Amino acid sequence: MRVVSRVFVPLTRVGIARARALALRRGVWYRVLTRVERACLDLSARVVERVRSRRLAQVLTAILCKLGAAMESAVERAAREFGRPLARRLSAIAQRWGNGSAVSWAEDRGFIRYLVVGVINV
Repeated sequence: MRVVSRVFVPLTRVGIARARALALRRGVWYRVLTRVERACLDLSARVVERVRSRRLAQVLTAILCKLGAAMESAVERAAREFGRPLARRLSAIAQRWGNGSAVSWAEDRGFIRYLVVGVINV
């Protein structure tokens, strides 16, 4: 399995087909990928049941990462880029002030989304 924008995509026929279907649904398949990249994914899904070649796995992983980045929403991107570090800083401050439950804030996805949406809407 490979990580594509925080989503695990197995390098199998089914995994590649699902990634392709999702990219088509979200309208990024033709907009983001070149003809050669689309052909690599299409042919791999048709010919190979499970990718065993290290070089082919590297090529497909790079293409799938490109797709994953294009399909990532603005809120997810903001949460990854500045929401998580902001949550960690706020958690550390609250812990220094004596709030013992603040330890979990740093990795709480709901809190991170709250911070991001608050910053986006300002």
